[in-house]
Amino acid sequence: MQKDHLEILLEDIKGKFDLVLEGHDMLRMEIREVKQELNEKFEYNSFLIQGVNSSLNKKIDSVNDSLNQKIDGFNVSLNKKIDNVNDSLNNKIEAFNESLNKKIDSVNDSLNNKIESVKEELGNKLDAVAADLSAHRADTESHRRGYKVSE
Repeated sequence: MQKDHLEILLEDIKGKFDLVLEGHDMLRMEIREVKQELNEKFEYNSFLIQGVNSSLNKKIDSVNDSLNQKIDGFNVSLNKKIDNVNDSLNNKIEAFNESLNKKIDSVNDSLNNKIESVKEELGNKLDAVAADLSAHRADTESHRRGYKVSE
């Protein structure tokens, strides 16, 4: 009886062991299926990421080109405005310089005329003083007898 009982137990253990092995085989198969599904999803996602990356690169390049064109246009516009302001200021400076030169020349002519007038007036006064001195000397020499003028 023990032998039969042992055989029954061994048979029961063998059946349970077969069930465990069968369960392990099922788990391995499910793991392979999940692994295969994940690999497929990974490859699909990689494909999508490459497509999005390519699309984003194109958009970035497009935006970059657009901004470069706008910056270049803005630069040209600013250069034109700067040149216009520069020309305008140069013209105003030249006109102001010309105006100042005319005023300086006018003041110079006026001062020269005044100096000439003062010279002439002083020359006339000097001539008058010389004439008075000459007349005084002549008068003094005519009275020489009593007076002596020393020079």
